[in-house]
Amino acid sequence: MEISMKLQNILGAGLLIGGGADIAQASQEAAKNAIEGVAERTKATVLEQVDKQAAKLRECGTEPSCTRDKLVFKREYGSLSEAERLEYVDAVKCLRQLPPRTPSTAAAGAKSRFDDFVVTHINQTLTIHFTGNFMPWHRWFVHEYEKALREECGYTGYQPYWDWSRYASAPQDSPIFDGSPTSLGGNGEYVVHDGPVISPPEGFGGGDIQLPAGVGGGYVTTGPFANMTVNLGPVGGLNGTEPGPDGGLGYNPRRLKRDVGPAMNTRYANYTTVKNLLAKPDFNQYRLLSEGVPYTVEIGPHGGIHYTISGDPGADLFTSPGDPTFWTHHSMMDRMWSYWQLLDPKTRFTESSMNNGTYGHITWANQPESRKTYFNDTIDMGYAGDSISIGEVMSTTSGPFCYFYL
Repeated sequence: MEISMKLQNILGAGLLIGGGADIAQASQEAAKNAIEGVAERTKATVLEQVDKQAAKLRECGTEPSCTRDKLVFKREYGSLSEAERLEYVDAVKCLRQLPPRTPSTAAAGAKSRFDDFVVTHINQTLTIHFTGNFMPWHRWFVHEYEKALREECGYTGYQPYWDWSRYASAPQDSPIFDGSPTSLGGNGEYVVHDGPVISPPEGFGGGDIQLPAGVGGGYVTTGPFANMTVNLGPVGGLNGTEPGPDGGLGYNPRRLKRDVGPAMNTRYANYTTVKNLLAKPDFNQYRLLSEGVPYTVEIGPHGGIHYTISGDPGADLFTSPGDPTFWTHHSMMDRMWSYWQLLDPKTRFTESSMNNGTYGHITWANQPESRKTYFNDTIDMGYAGDSISIGEVMSTTSGPFCYFYL
């Protein structure tokens, strides 16, 4: 397809740079320029697609739900105005104050509407990671969280994303973590510590992995979520951490910790990594870079940014949505996938593109062996939100959606 070839050529040209002492910085700058080129062109492409979809539906006598004038463009957190960031922070605080929908018999640790989302993630972690449904499941997860902010807490904006590469050299100083009133809370206080040692889930093979430390490690004491109470988890996967009661679903109140720093961000989610991600020719290779390879140090941007946040609950995959920054990270995951899909729309919205390859099955890295993922499989949000089929969430401009990313 002509559009796809043009975009791929932009990506391919992005790192054609000479040598010299500044080659690493020059390569990052070239990758950044390539990504910005893709962003501009995919924006034009999505507008064309929305117009074509709307015209086809009207020809059939159906009024389209997604049109150019209704299309929402979601933005990076740091690009929001101060007033917009404050409104978002207030909405998250509101969600943390609303009562839970999860019965105490199902999760005694769920004390707020915010916790409903953590419970859903805890319960499904081993069937939504290294699986065929990983990307669509989390797309819907972020959508339902955003819907709760808007419909239950009066938020008038949309879920912002965290542009990992933009702040890779010092994420702790970014608008997300700088500890200002418009941030999502500061870094943890600095304590002398080693980096986390992550372990595979109980009952799975693979050894421990030592990761580098950030520049925090202690309690978050600045910004809107200073001294925030975490109620659920941890579940496991972080060596040396005492698991919470009832498999992480019990009540285990403790203060929010973070260990934000550049080591993980620059290693796993710099501009070159993002450019290489967008250049992957098929979903299998895209996923192997994006989500990483289980039980190895190649944990990809997905794991790399989770461990850029680190701390508690951030470093526990199961309970990681308990840190408010989780949602900006996974919005960026969705942004990258939506860009990549539009590089070859004829093949990248299909069931076969999703369920072929290493992570095409319904269990964690196909352990135990399981069937493939299909479009009619249900994305079950539990008490957090509504359920939907995978096939309904493959495009951000059809079904229940009408959005894209700047």
